[in-house]
Amino acid sequence: MFLCDKEIEKWIENKKILIFPKVSKNRINGASLDLTLDNRFRIFSKSYKTGFIDCTVRNKKNYTHLKETMSKEIIIKNNKKFFLHPKNLVLATTTETLSLPENLLGFFNGRSSLARIGLIVHATAQFIDPGWNGKIVLELYNLGELPIALKKGIIIGSVFFSLLNENSVRPYNIKKNAKYKNQSSTLISKINKDTF
Repeated sequence: MFLCDKEIEKWIENKKILIFPKVSKNRINGASLDLTLDNRFRIFSKSYKTGFIDCTVRNKKNYTHLKETMSKEIIIKNNKKFFLHPKNLVLATTTETLSLPENLLGFFNGRSSLARIGLIVHATAQFIDPGWNGKIVLELYNLGELPIALKKGIIIGSVFFSLLNENSVRPYNIKKNAKYKNQSSTLISKINKDTF
């Protein structure tokens, strides 16, 4: 069962869904909650040359290489714009930190209005586990032919919630191998921590 606007409001008021900073009621839609873009972006180096990114290697060196050599996090200050150029991928985050209980899961979707100008907001990881706590990392990609100007505070997408029939016994916040617990910035892929 998906939560409607009244239920979302009630769950927030009863502190079952925690969201910081607090959002106004006009950001609650019929069955979703609008989230906004923060000012942190992880950009990928175009000057670094490599044949491929090896998703099969499980070691810290691979992660460090991705984080420090191939990308860097930038913070756009003073309400300035960030320009996402055509055929470029950046990571970004929502302004809001979201915390879900063990009996609720979330789904994040980008806005149709942004998709219509060529912006993919969330490439694949739209599922938000029960027990999640943190910002939502976005995989922004410009499919269009022109740069897209973005800035902190624009509505970037919305989250909708589905009630589970009972509490999860393995919520994200207690999983030992949860890679992105309490994320607050544009964390690079931790695929090196996957177990096969």
